[in-house]
Amino acid sequence: MNIMIPYLNNKNDDPCHIPMTKPSITNREISYVNDAIKNGWGSNRNNYIEEFEKSFTDEIDIKYGLPTSSCTGALHLGLAALGVGPGDEVIVPESTWIASVAPIVHLGAKPIFVDILKESWCINPSLVESAITSKTKAILCVHLYGNLCELNQLMNISTKYNIPLIEDSAEAYGSYYLNKHAGTFGTFGVFSFHGSKTISTGEGGIIVTNDEEIYKKVKILNDHGLDRQFDKQYFPSQLGYKFKMTNIQAAMGLAQVERSQEILDKKIEIMKFYKNYFSDYNSISFNHENIGNKNSFWLPTALFKNKKNFCISGLIRDFQSQNIDARSFFWPLSSLSFFQSNKKNNVSRDIPKRAINLPSFHDITEGQLLKICSILENKVQEIEA
Repeated sequence: MNIMIPYLNNKNDDPCHIPMTKPSITNREISYVNDAIKNGWGSNRNNYIEEFEKSFTDEIDIKYGLPTSSCTGALHLGLAALGVGPGDEVIVPESTWIASVAPIVHLGAKPIFVDILKESWCINPSLVESAITSKTKAILCVHLYGNLCELNQLMNISTKYNIPLIEDSAEAYGSYYLNKHAGTFGTFGVFSFHGSKTISTGEGGIIVTNDEEIYKKVKILNDHGLDRQFDKQYFPSQLGYKFKMTNIQAAMGLAQVERSQEILDKKIEIMKFYKNYFSDYNSISFNHENIGNKNSFWLPTALFKNKKNFCISGLIRDFQSQNIDARSFFWPLSSLSFFQSNKKNNVSRDIPKRAINLPSFHDITEGQLLKICSILENKVQEIEA
């Protein structure tokens, strides 16, 4: 009997198409996932989850981790464990994806948007401190595109005011701040394993922490509020959630962590290619990396020095006409209709008008990179003419 596999027989799949990102899949991932499908049931239902959790936490050198169905779910659990709720405020950067802020709103709290730094595109610590009020429950920093926040300054603020610092490291796996992995500084950190991220479980996330109490709380919250240290079965101690990762997803994740250095090395190689190609041009720059830090460069981002003769939507159309994916910089969240506008955050409003994210994935070829650079170079030459 012939079994139809529609995705493998997709006639619309264009081999000339250059995507933004995609996971790197080898026989190791396929083997682990097949094993989880065949054998990961009953008493084996958590084997890969436990191995993935241990492998990931060992890799980034942190005590505890809880794999989840998404990074958004991981953030939701962590915020709930901190007691974030109605009447509270959480300080967040203007420039990030909505997933960083949605759990705050769903828990009934209010996000307070502050501007970003011009160089790193991450939250501005001095503005964080000025935004603190008696209602501030937490500070959320986002390591954007692999770029690192000013963690020493943010930790000092956190300690000074006794306010938890949360690290959204969804895009920063492999980034190190002074030899310590992103996501391991604050009260807790979260990572994404979406199909677009550096390592992937298809969809998924993890919350990590060195705080045993936070870890215990999120474990209970993520099991419908069931505290398994009690003998009474199916009797939740509180109303919880279910943001669980599956054993099958974790099988893929384990294989990815085992190959992580290879994958990360390729990300850095791609970023170097873009930077070297445009090294003689003055009108364009790329992701920032401070001395002493290591940027994993999840998404290479080209930033034009001014908006003259530049239209982001037009440049994206130029890429699309050549079957290449490109995407805009994150637009400021306070510009969305369901948030109160904050036009004082000038950097967050300026950068999206002159920045573009470029493709980066493990098996991208030199020919594909040259094609991408050629289109971008046309725009650079037009601006510098």
